Amino acid sequence: MANVLHIDSSVRSTGSLTRQLGAEFIAKLKAADPSTSVVTRDLATSPVPHLTEQMLGAYFTPAEQRNAEQAFTIKTSDTLVDELLAADTIVIGAPMYNFSVTSGLKAWIDHVARAGRTFKYGANGPEGLVHGKKVYVIVATGGAYSAGPAAAYDHTTTYLRSVLGFLGMTDVTFVVAEGVAMGEEAVNAALAKSRAQIEAIAA
Repeated sequence: MANVLHIDSSVRSTGSLTRQLGAEFIAKLKAADPSTSVVTRDLATSPVPHLTEQMLGAYFTPAEQRNAEQAFTIKTSDTLVDELLAADTIVIGAPMYNFSVTSGLKAWIDHVARAGRTFKYGANGPEGLVHGKKVYVIVATGGAYSAGPAAAYDHTTTYLRSVLGFLGMTDVTFVVAEGVAMGEEAVNAALAKSRAQIEAIAA
């Protein structure tokens, strides 16, 4: 049985291509293996809190030294880290907002990037601790950023590849529906291309 963690970060409840493609991808994974278990984390309908000074203090306080308030503060982060570590496959819906990820997805990353749990510093520098995961990131962009001068504005795929790799997740595949603000024909072409890629992955 495969354990899948599905992260949705679009703030749109309707009309979101990352939600649509993510749901189709999950359905294909379950069709290929009906025993697949899926944990869904919707960062728009159930947002996780952004970092605070208190939260950061709890992160860097050893568990046995945390006071009751710190122990309560860190519960959300511990739950999110546990979900990540328990998953074999992670599917992330990551629309580009203002050239980067949504604030909700950034908050989730801030919760799961935990020294001592998902990465550590050693004699040779930082080392990711989250291994053996397959990550699929579904991205939708209004413009086209895969090539040319506009590629410099893509801080979505570049950031996610970097931060996931930092945590040890280097097997990352991006499914990108780009140019979706360029008219109906562009949307249809982007969806067809993304669906073909998803079909090949899930086959």
